[in-house]
Amino acid sequence: MSYKVDFKNVSTVGFESSPVAEAMAGLRANEARYYWNKYKHEFVTVPTSEAPETLAWIEEILAERDMKFPYKPLEVSSFEVDGIKMAYVFYENGLAVNVMYTLEEGGKRAVGFKLSDGMEIPVEFEGKFKFARQKSKLAGTIRGSFFVIKGEY
Repeated sequence: MSYKVDFKNVSTVGFESSPVAEAMAGLRANEARYYWNKYKHEFVTVPTSEAPETLAWIEEILAERDMKFPYKPLEVSSFEVDGIKMAYVFYENGLAVNVMYTLEEGGKRAVGFKLSDGMEIPVEFEGKFKFARQKSKLAGTIRGSFFVIKGEY
């Protein structure tokens, strides 16, 4: 069942099993607000079981850095906007991973990581990534980092 993310009335729908459900719902709403304000695109998520190919694509790209997360993926989103393929996965522990993949040759391509307010930095990131902090009315403090994609996917 798809969920059109409402950034005006934040809901924990789909995230009920997460220990940081409220913060993660705020993070998802923050992403939805960004895409609406910049592209007038409605941010829609689905349970991971309904779009396993999205998770597989993200995991294939993460393997470029030998990254495999043991966390339970709850929801994914995949869409194309302004010549950019975007894909998201939201994990139960509060981690959100997004892939920005410009379809035009030579465009920007990166993987972003965002940590929900209140979650610890996962061990997979220790010593590998530095996290910048960003304040959000919807999500509290978001900690984020990224890496540039080198391969073709």
